Amino acid sequence: MSENKQISASDVEHVAGLAKLKFNDQDLNKFTDQFGDILDLVNTLNEVDTDGVEPTFSVTDQINTMREDVAVNAHQKEELLKNAPDTENGFIRVPAIIDESEEG
Repeated sequence: MSENKQISASDVEHVAGLAKLKFNDQDLNKFTDQFGDILDLVNTLNEVDTDGVEPTFSVTDQINTMREDVAVNAHQKEELLKNAPDTENGFIRVPAIIDESEEG
């Protein structure tokens, strides 16, 4: 198990609940360890002295080529809908991600 004391299994369980995920005890312990390791790494990075270091926005000298964002009707709606697992009235139907009937 991680030496990290910043995160507990109940913290991970709470975050998982917010994401509507459920873990068995074995997975909960594994993810708690992994999350703790990530926090340990972030803390290590926070210790690095970056005074006087110029911010890096890109590691190459290449410049993005921008184009105007224009909607194009490529007349592929039916082909797209054929790939969707569930459709309704010409739209892709997806499960609700927020259930307003639940209190959180």
